[in-house]
Amino acid sequence: MIFVKDVMSRTVRKVDSNATVGYAAKAMGKWKVGSLVILEGEIPVGIITEGDVSKCVAMHMDPWKTQVSSGRKHLITVGLDERVEVAAKIMSDAGIKKLPVMDEGKLVGMVTQTDIVDSSFALVTTLKEMVKMRYRPPDFEP
Repeated sequence: MIFVKDVMSRTVRKVDSNATVGYAAKAMGKWKVGSLVILEGEIPVGIITEGDVSKCVAMHMDPWKTQVSSGRKHLITVGLDERVEVAAKIMSDAGIKKLPVMDEGKLVGMVTQTDIVDSSFALVTTLKEMVKMRYRPPDFEP
């Protein structure tokens, strides 16, 4: 079994809930990430993505006056010791691509669809190699 803790990123970029969408967009560009977890103090309360920044601009909202918390939705998270398949199902059911990872109420990582696909690909490749090593075609005599 593969667990979330085996595939997640332990570096999570965060932004305060009072920050503006413009500030968040600039931070995402600087850190080369597609999302930031929104914090109130040390408590994760939401997530802002590149898509949210685009929606803000498309709706003619001023990103430098709009707070990241203004469009905040319920934060969906996953536990550190949850199986990857469960995380994938949560993402699929919620229509999201990124899940903050929690352990004992603390933010400890982020798992994305890409992390899950990469881990699945690595598993399939390893299994393929194992099968190749065990399978030896019979010698054929003409």
